[in-house]
Amino acid sequence: MLHKTRGIALSYIRYKESSIIAKVYTEAFGIQTYIVNGVRSSKSKTNRIAFFQPLTLLDLVVYHKNREDTIHRISEIKCYAPFFSIPFDVLKSGLALFMTEMLSKTLREEEKNEPLFNFIEQSVLYLDEAEAGFENFHIQFLMQLAHYLGFGVEAANDLESELKDSYFPFRPDVQEHAATAQMLENGYGLSIPLDRTRRISILEKMIFFYKIHMDALGEIKSLDVLREVLR
Repeated sequence: MLHKTRGIALSYIRYKESSIIAKVYTEAFGIQTYIVNGVRSSKSKTNRIAFFQPLTLLDLVVYHKNREDTIHRISEIKCYAPFFSIPFDVLKSGLALFMTEMLSKTLREEEKNEPLFNFIEQSVLYLDEAEAGFENFHIQFLMQLAHYLGFGVEAANDLESELKDSYFPFRPDVQEHAATAQMLENGYGLSIPLDRTRRISILEKMIFFYKIHMDALGEIKSLDVLREVLR
């Protein structure tokens, strides 16, 4: 059957000579995998591979036969909110790469979750439109995403308590604690002065916090890239 849904492109791998297998987080079906033929062909009239760059916001018409099927097909595709800055800004591209990897490793549900989809969509749009004040975006994104995944915390003390209980090498830092509290209590865009070392430290705490709750999280490969662009 054909279905219409919005989607957020996460990743893809090459398949055969001109096709890809793409992972997309959809509004109607949760995380899904699609085979897309001919997108890497030199004979293709349009650059359809661009639709599958990280976090691209998509309108889709898809074939879904059975719940048992693990790979589906896309009938129609278009981008409903073209990016103005993410692909062209080194810092934003690094943040988007990190965000995409974390989503790829944490999203597991193959079912509709409209609040989660809307949160991710609005986060992507915020990052693309932000002109300043987004240096802590990736940390706040993880803090908010954790609530949708079922293990968010409300206060810095709660976060630090979990880290200590799981033997994270924790060193008290008044400025880090205050910044963490502000990030937990506020939405995107709040300017919180932090040096690079403390910002990386809070990020590493959040990644460890995710590993406490998600055993299969593994190594975050984009973290090294993020450290470089945050210099």
